[in-house]
Amino acid sequence: MARSRTTLSDEQRYALEAHLAGTLKRVTPPLEVVSRLRERIHFPQSGEIVSRFRDWRRMFLVLGGVMSGLVVLITIGRALYYLVGRKQV
Repeated sequence: MARSRTTLSDEQRYALEAHLAGTLKRVTPPLEVVSRLRERIHFPQSGEIVSRFRDWRRMFLVLGGVMSGLVVLITIGRALYYLVGRKQV
């Protein structure tokens, strides 16, 4: 099914936003929900952040090594393909 898009002018869009801003009420969540969210959200200590950065550095080092190895393997494969293909012609 093809969806048809309605285009509104900027004036119509601003009028719609103003109308919705006037009709929608601000809702405050219950205190239980807020307290549960605060328990679930964990802000790490500075030591944890530093250890995570060390892990990132190690991961980038490993990733760089893997990528370098792949480049070497591809280069060797291309060289062998070129040499073997050239002898057959």
